[in-house]
Amino acid sequence: MCGIAGFFTDSPWPHAKQRETINMMLNAVRHRGPDDEGVWFDEQLGVGLGHRRLSILDLSSEGHQPMISHNGQLVIAYNGEVYNFKKLRLSLEKKNIALRGHSDTSVILESIGVWGLEEAIGRFIGMFAFALWDRKKRELYLVRDRLGIKPLYYGWIHGAFVFGSELKALQAYPGFCQSIDRNALTLFMRYKYIPAPYSIYEGISKLLPGHIAKLSLHSKNIETKKYWSVHSVAEHGLMSPFEGSDDEAVEHLDELLRDAVKCRMISDVPLGAFLSGGIDSSTVVALMQEQSNLPVRTFSIGSSVSDFDEAEDAKKVAGHLGTEHAELYVSPEQAMATIPKLPTLYDEPFADSSQIPTFLVAELARKYVTVSLSGDGGDELFGGYNRHNWAPWIWDKIGCWPRFFRKRLSTAISCLSPEAWNTIFNKINFAFPSSLNHRMLGYKMQKLAELLPANSPFDMYKLLTSHWKMPHKLVLGGEEPPTMWETSDPKMLTGGFANYMMLMDMMNYLPDDILTKVDRASMGVSLEARVPLLDHRVVEFAWRLPLSMKIRNGQGKWLLRQVLYKYVPKTLVERPKSGFDIPIDSWLRGPLRDWAEVLLEESRLQQEGFFNPRLIRKKWAEHLSGKRNWAYHLWDVLMFQGWLESNIG
Repeated sequence: MCGIAGFFTDSPWPHAKQRETINMMLNAVRHRGPDDEGVWFDEQLGVGLGHRRLSILDLSSEGHQPMISHNGQLVIAYNGEVYNFKKLRLSLEKKNIALRGHSDTSVILESIGVWGLEEAIGRFIGMFAFALWDRKKRELYLVRDRLGIKPLYYGWIHGAFVFGSELKALQAYPGFCQSIDRNALTLFMRYKYIPAPYSIYEGISKLLPGHIAKLSLHSKNIETKKYWSVHSVAEHGLMSPFEGSDDEAVEHLDELLRDAVKCRMISDVPLGAFLSGGIDSSTVVALMQEQSNLPVRTFSIGSSVSDFDEAEDAKKVAGHLGTEHAELYVSPEQAMATIPKLPTLYDEPFADSSQIPTFLVAELARKYVTVSLSGDGGDELFGGYNRHNWAPWIWDKIGCWPRFFRKRLSTAISCLSPEAWNTIFNKINFAFPSSLNHRMLGYKMQKLAELLPANSPFDMYKLLTSHWKMPHKLVLGGEEPPTMWETSDPKMLTGGFANYMMLMDMMNYLPDDILTKVDRASMGVSLEARVPLLDHRVVEFAWRLPLSMKIRNGQGKWLLRQVLYKYVPKTLVERPKSGFDIPIDSWLRGPLRDWAEVLLEESRLQQEGFFNPRLIRKKWAEHLSGKRNWAYHLWDVLMFQGWLESNIG
C-alpha cells in the first residue's frame, strides 16, 4: 500500500525544479508510504512520477518504485495489491519475460506489456490505483480498481495535468489555488460525502471506480473509459440468476470467500483483522483462522458507554475462534480528542461520524501489524442495511395512497418532536409486541414523516440517504450537479426495490463513504486495509443470487450468515448489533458545545459566505433545546467548517 503523485506538462522545467515539485507532493502523502520514496522523470517531455512506499511484499530494493518494464517502454507508480500475482507470474515466466524481484508491481507492469492494459486489468484480482507512462506512445494512463477501494484524484493546475492518491498531493503542487466547488459542497450537505467524479475543488476530479483515464502528449483532452461496472454486473446477474439450491449456494459462497480471504493473507509483514463481532467481520476472521496455522491477530474497540459498545461481542467471537485478540476501551474524551485530526485525515469534507471509531481501531491495529483485513462490503452485497428490508415494505403499503394524503399525514406526524413520540410510545408500549419496543421509535417516526411524500421508490431511496433534503437552499450559490443517481437505469427496478437500493449503495455510498473512510483512517496511520468481501468474483456471484437468498424472513445477509454458522455458533452472532457508535447528539449539547458554537457563529458564517446562516442557527437552537435531533445535519456543517479552517485558513 502506497501513495502516488505526479504531473504531465508541455512546458518542461529544469530537472531540479521537477524534483523539488514531486518531493513536495510526495511529502504530503508520506503517511501512506513511510518506508521508501522514489521519483522518475522525463525532463524533455515534462513527465514526473512519484511514489511513497509502505513495504508489504518484497521488502528489498527490488520492490522500489516507480518501476520500469524490462524493455524500458513502461513506467509505473502503483498503489494497492494484486493478490493473484503469483499465478500471473507463472504465465509470464512461460513467455520468458524477465521479472524484477518477487513483488506484484513487476508482475503488473509486465502483464500490461504482454497483454495490453485492459486485458491485463481484467486478469487482476485486487485493489489498485496507478499511473502508467508509455514512453513509446507518449501517453499517460490513470487506472482505478473495479470497486473504488483505492483513491485517485486528478486535474489541471496552471496548464499542468496533476494527479495523486490524495488531494494533499495536488495541494502541494506550486500555485495550487483552486476555488471551492459550491455545487460539490451542495452534494456534500446532502450525502455527508462528495460523490465521484466531483471533489471539493473546482477543476479537480476523482477517477471513477472501474475506469481508465488517458492523456496524450499533444492533447489536453482527458479520455476516460469504463472497463468494469457494478451496474453491468448487476444487470447480467439479474438476467442470469443462480439456479442452485440453498446448500449449493452456501458451499459456493464459502469456497469463493475462502479463496478471497486466503489470497489477502499474503504478506511479508505482520497481518491481522478488524473484528466487531458482527456478521461481516466475524466471517472474514473465521475464514482467516480456518486457513492459518497460528492465531490470527484481531482488534476491536469498546466504549465506556454501554449503549455504544461492541467489544464484548467481539471478544466472545475471538475466544471461540482462538484468535490473539486486542481491544481498547475508549472514553468519550479519547474519542473527542480525535476530532481535531479529522480535517487533516480526510482532506476534503467528510462527515460520516463513524470515521472516529474507524480511525481509533486502525490506530490500535497499527501498534501490532502493518496489514489488517476488514469486513466492509457485506451490507451492500447481501442486503444488510435496515432500509433494504423495510423500505420496500413501506413503499408497498403507502405507494398507492394519494400523495396529498401522505403529505398531510407527514405534516401531522412532524407536529410532534421525536421526544414527544417517545413519551407517547412509552405510555402505550404494553399494547405492542416486544419486537416493536425500541428506544429510537420517535426518530423513526420522524424518518417516516420525511418519507411519506416520496413520489417513487427512487425518491424514497434518495430521501433515506440524504441529510439536508434541500441543500441548494443551504449552500449559497450552489446547485446539485448530476450524479449516478440521475444516470442510473430505471429498469434496474425490475429486479425489485431492494436490489435497486443495493446497486445504488455499491455505486455511490460504498466507494465514496465506506471505502473512503477505511482508506483514510488506515493509511493515516500507515496501515494497509484489505477488503475480501469486495473481491470482484464475490461481487459477481452475489448479483446472481435471488433476493430470497439475501433477505429472508425479514433479515438481511441470509446467505452470508449460513456460511458464518459453519464456523461460529449462531448464538454468538445472532443479536441486535449496536456497533461502536458516537453519541454526537448529546456531545453537541455537552462537551462539544463550545467548539461547535465557535464554528457555527452567525457572523462567521456570514463572513465566510458559503451557507445561509439562518437555516443553520435555527437547527442549532432546536438541537440545543432538545426539541429536535439535528446531530447529523449539524455534523455535516461542522466537518466542512473544520476542514475550511484547516485547509483554507
